[in-house]
Amino acid sequence: MNSRERLLTALDNKKPDCLPCQVHNFMEYYLKTYLGGADCFEAYDKLGLDQVIYVGPELRYSADTLRNWRYSRKITARDEAEGVTYFTDTFETPKGALTVKGAYNRFTSWETEPLVKTDADFELFRQYFPICSGADWSAVRAARDRIGDKGIVRGVNHNYGQPGTWQCLTMLLGTETAIFKAMDEPDWTHYALDCIAKINEEQIARMGKFEFDVVENGGGAASSTVISPAMYQEFCLPYDRRIHAALHDAGVKKIVYHLCGGLMPMLPLVVQNGADGLETMTPRSMGGDCDLKKAAQQVGDSLFFIGGFDQNQGFERGTKEYIRNSVRELFLSKPNGGYICSPSDHFFFGDPENIREFVRACRECVYE
Repeated sequence: MNSRERLLTALDNKKPDCLPCQVHNFMEYYLKTYLGGADCFEAYDKLGLDQVIYVGPELRYSADTLRNWRYSRKITARDEAEGVTYFTDTFETPKGALTVKGAYNRFTSWETEPLVKTDADFELFRQYFPICSGADWSAVRAARDRIGDKGIVRGVNHNYGQPGTWQCLTMLLGTETAIFKAMDEPDWTHYALDCIAKINEEQIARMGKFEFDVVENGGGAASSTVISPAMYQEFCLPYDRRIHAALHDAGVKKIVYHLCGGLMPMLPLVVQNGADGLETMTPRSMGGDCDLKKAAQQVGDSLFFIGGFDQNQGFERGTKEYIRNSVRELFLSKPNGGYICSPSDHFFFGDPENIREFVRACRECVYE
């Protein structure tokens, strides 16, 4: 099999020739520091992985939509010693402004104050958050043409901040505030989630036929390390079902549900949400709770898996022996296929030779 066939077979929850392997995207810092400024395509070629390229379409907006949601950024401070830059983003609407504060360094960015501070702020978001008028899929087609039989193209469900209806709400309010709202004001919380889902459904409908091989939805805020299974059942499951149905109706072949945290207590519920697969299968050593073998026994017939590899121990500090033993254990945990071995999250450090050893170990895991 070539890499594209191998990956697509795994996404069909079947056995390919050998264990497919990818990374959960390359961070710009890693590309610059360890791979000489290579782009993602070049990085995959250098390291020999099955290529999974993250790319999206260009969303098109009407002039009125953009006028009603005018964005600007102000740099508010710089900490030269720590290498941190602080900013305030402002979104001007016809009825008032919304602001979000955050910071970034050479590795990543983060928010320090969310967009929505009051119920009135949410109403501004609900009324004026931009919904595209269409999408140009040229960039996705170009990526697929460049990859050829080396791999697949992957995208995300477009939402505010991150994909996933509950994930979007936590990004808008802040995670703790969203949880308190759900406990203290469940009716308002359902109202807000329904509004977010309607915006998302309308956008999906306007984007035309989706041309990804796999689409990501969900987010770590729905993990069992953040909320309970009961909260997931009430505040996530109904909206996940709606969005997954809309994505499948839009031509999405495979949906992978993203839970970068605890997931074992959520498995009976996640299998009901309409997704085709589950990631990131984060092990305990990375702050999750995934036992890949037990997860496969519980829901492996219904869902493909992506992830499971401890990139800190494996890529950053790992020995060849650790990498090989870890990959082999993961391979044997889902023996019937439907598994793509991958780091369970982004990584910033690590000898590229450790990634090559990871690839060699996966290639040696051959299905019977």
